[in-house]
Amino acid sequence: APLNLNRSGKSPVREFLSLLEVIKLYKVEKPDIVHHVALKPVLYGAIAATLSRTPATINALAGLGHIFIAEGIRARLVRMVIKAALRLALRRKSATTIFENPDDLNLFVKMGLVKEKKAILIKSVGVDTSLFAPPTQEPSDDDVPIVLLSSRMLETKGIGDFVKAAQILKKRGANVRMVLVGSPDPHNPASIPLSQLEQWNEDGIIEYWGFKDDMVEILKSASIVVLPSFYGEGVPRSLMEAASAGKPIVTYDVPGCREIARNDINGFLVPLRDIDALAKAIFLLVDDSDLRKKMGQAGREIVKDEFSETLVNAKTMKLYYKAIGR
Repeated sequence: APLNLNRSGKSPVREFLSLLEVIKLYKVEKPDIVHHVALKPVLYGAIAATLSRTPATINALAGLGHIFIAEGIRARLVRMVIKAALRLALRRKSATTIFENPDDLNLFVKMGLVKEKKAILIKSVGVDTSLFAPPTQEPSDDDVPIVLLSSRMLETKGIGDFVKAAQILKKRGANVRMVLVGSPDPHNPASIPLSQLEQWNEDGIIEYWGFKDDMVEILKSASIVVLPSFYGEGVPRSLMEAASAGKPIVTYDVPGCREIARNDINGFLVPLRDIDALAKAIFLLVDDSDLRKKMGQAGREIVKDEFSETLVNAKTMKLYYKAIGR
């Protein structure tokens, strides 16, 4: 049954009604197990599961998001409230919590938000490796390499850093196309205005392609995929899909991103917010098609061994059976 949960809802009345809707659903359906994904479903679902006496609960937190990195008094107050709520939600006897990377898992255990024996590491929701596969025909060496960043257009996703790296490469005379794909997120305070994206495009610094819903085809045209994120990722889907499609990746050495990117193996891990190092890593790949191919092949193997949808689904089903005592 569809539920109307607004990711960034600010109306207390509407949020309370949404919570009541979740509680009603659980009481009517009487599930043996519920699986909550992301912060708000985890918090609301925990209350509903408690009131409806649901036997088993699985909570999945895909990264910490902007709440845990935002600055300011209001952000700190919100963080305090969320931590208290998470402690109640995640420490329920019937609850097990999935984390996508060990950094987040260890942090939550250290903060006392979840018991170590109730914290499970499953790296991501998985990738369909048959869908995101290397193209039968790679871009020609004569083609200008396309460096792709696909995400929501947020400053915390590294959009500004990507543009600065593009400016460095342009001054260096690099023969490259720097491409942004995705939409602004007006509900997020870190969103970059559409007018700014269009201005960068008009100035010839980057190409802004807007939102695209067929990433399989977009990835076929890309030579390199970049995500200089400092957002608080689980394991970024854009990097997993890129690696599965045989593309070398460049990203910051931060939790989540370092799970899929292995430095000097399937791409480069760059020190956080080091724009010069980011530009240098991109240039090394732009300038060496053999290195791109070698790293792309390595990334494909990493995804098949650790991040395939089939593998992740099997681990999740095993967790379900354990939770309900089978």
